[in-house]
Amino acid sequence: MSKTVPKTASIFTSGLLRTAMADAVRKLDPRALLRNPVMLAVEISGVVTLATFAMSLAGASREPALFTGAVSLWLWLTVLFSTFAEALAEGRGKARAASLRKSRTDISAKRLNKPEFGAKHENISASLLRKDDFILVEAGDIIAGDGDVIAGAALVNESAVTGESAPVVRESGGDRSAVTGGTKVIASSIIVRITANPGETFIDRMIGMIEGAKRRKTPNEIALEVLLVALTVVFLLVVANMSPLSIYSVRAAGHGQPVSLTVLTALFVCLAPTTIAALLPAIGIAGMDRLFRKNVIAMSGRAIEAAGDVNVLLLDKTGTITLGSREAVEFVPVGGHYARELAEAALLASMADETPEGRSVVVLAKEKYAQRMEALPAGAQIITFSAETRLSGIDMNGEAYRKGAADSIVAFVKSRGGRIPEDLDATVDAIARAGSTPLCVCHDAEILGVINLKDILKGGIQERFQQLRSMGIKTVMITGDNPLTAAAIAAEAQVDDFLAQAKPEDKLRLIRENQEQGFMVAMTGDGTNDAPALAQADVAVAMNTGTQPAREAANIIDLDSNPTKLLDIVEIGKQILMTRGNLTTFSISNDIAKYFAIVPASLISIYPQLAALNIMGLASPHSAILSAVIFNAVIIPLLVPLALKGTKYRPMPAEKLLIYNLLLYGVGGIIAPFVGIKAIDLAVGLFV
Repeated sequence: MSKTVPKTASIFTSGLLRTAMADAVRKLDPRALLRNPVMLAVEISGVVTLATFAMSLAGASREPALFTGAVSLWLWLTVLFSTFAEALAEGRGKARAASLRKSRTDISAKRLNKPEFGAKHENISASLLRKDDFILVEAGDIIAGDGDVIAGAALVNESAVTGESAPVVRESGGDRSAVTGGTKVIASSIIVRITANPGETFIDRMIGMIEGAKRRKTPNEIALEVLLVALTVVFLLVVANMSPLSIYSVRAAGHGQPVSLTVLTALFVCLAPTTIAALLPAIGIAGMDRLFRKNVIAMSGRAIEAAGDVNVLLLDKTGTITLGSREAVEFVPVGGHYARELAEAALLASMADETPEGRSVVVLAKEKYAQRMEALPAGAQIITFSAETRLSGIDMNGEAYRKGAADSIVAFVKSRGGRIPEDLDATVDAIARAGSTPLCVCHDAEILGVINLKDILKGGIQERFQQLRSMGIKTVMITGDNPLTAAAIAAEAQVDDFLAQAKPEDKLRLIRENQEQGFMVAMTGDGTNDAPALAQADVAVAMNTGTQPAREAANIIDLDSNPTKLLDIVEIGKQILMTRGNLTTFSISNDIAKYFAIVPASLISIYPQLAALNIMGLASPHSAILSAVIFNAVIIPLLVPLALKGTKYRPMPAEKLLIYNLLLYGVGGIIAPFVGIKAIDLAVGLFV
């Protein structure tokens, strides 16, 4: 099985940079900047300084034209760097969106007048299909829209959506009935009930989220934006009051010059939280892009943010904690029988069993006990497993070989007049307590022993749970196993808690109980019976192979249908929140150095004593102001890679993580501008 893994687009690709630059210029339109009020204020400041520059050239202003022109240029570059960061983040998803658009090209569909094979159909454009229409899809056809298989089974190539080249089975009933428009049927025929109108399909939503065009701001983004706008208004009022204050001071002191409009504008832009405002859209878009590269589609930014705040993870045992299929690891004889005798009977009872468990019994018998039977004996009658009998095996030469659940085998042996070995119950109970599944084997009216079917844990799963525990996240295993087996597997996997013999209403109740205690809950699911719990969970991850109700109830879709992705989703959610918080801390900390650069420079002609605050030893007032403006601009592109990649997540308690990030980005945000502004001043001082 091969898989096409999406490659990470480098931000230094020439084509991507050219496209982003063109988009960045288009985003300078004030109407586009309305979504980012802080940067709109910077653009207005650029217009003001540009007008001042024109006045300086015309001799209508006493400020040097070189100074006003340089300030205006760097203010415009500040806005351009902001729009460039957003355009660059969006550009990384456009290639994938383009490939998805190809998969939804207008194709024809065979609409049925009734949902039956052999019924009359008409060929229509896929764009004319509506919800609850029925279509026939035959081998070689492209599925015309999202829907559920209501009849038949087929192999479907979903590589256009998932990147997975191996075909998958889609069939009516069960948890693998959902199909996605744009995928192709390779073999057999199916009847599909359409579940989405044109423009509302899964691929349409994917394209909208990838391109960011329909990406709604998340609650945390809105809250942070309100804070940034409030800070900007405060600094605007402070700067606006400096003009009359400086005019009054000049008159009172009898010397000096009032603070000019260019200096006031520069001071406002430098004190406003421009760095985080410029990078905020890029952080959100890039976070979704990191999910896309893992083949996970978030149907809303809110879901990713919620993942970052998750306290409780509900995980299915099968396929998430274990590999999904049990494996025979031991033959345990009872009643005085021998292991080799048991192995031979187990092999005969499993020869026609094509399940992974049945194949593992055959492999164990051949490898450990050198059983060499390669095919069923002639004349053997196969007894298939059924929910009623709960056993399977073969009849040959008048002899019966069976394997199955303990109670079923006991009933079978008693019906033939056999006796039950005294050590059978203890053996079955011991295997169940160890977290394995006991499977009894009999030959005619004699029980020979028990097969130990063990759930194999996924490699490294204990370490992942330990990592989650260090993050303060509680893990709960959900399984249909009996409590004894569930407890043993939970102990081996090192999960914090488990829910045994879980029914849909039990999952829903568990989620609500945790939410009532103030916890954020995440869970995975793929079946129709998981839909209520998925709808209730704060973070609901549905498998792409699952049913349509499960996918509609979820807010995150895993295209690879790998339940362990939930762990990655939580990490990415926390990484997005951390990146936003760290860059906000860095941006606000920057202001301290700017106070020491611009405030003394703007008022030093009135208050010469302020020269004591020039601790950086900046060359001149004009040089100090321009150096601060330049640093304020260039720090944005320097932080773009960090915004796109995200700050590294470290699994540690929240308190320690907060202290670590405050030291790194808070203290770093104070020190970096002092170094940067001084370095720029040394260069600017040569020209200003």
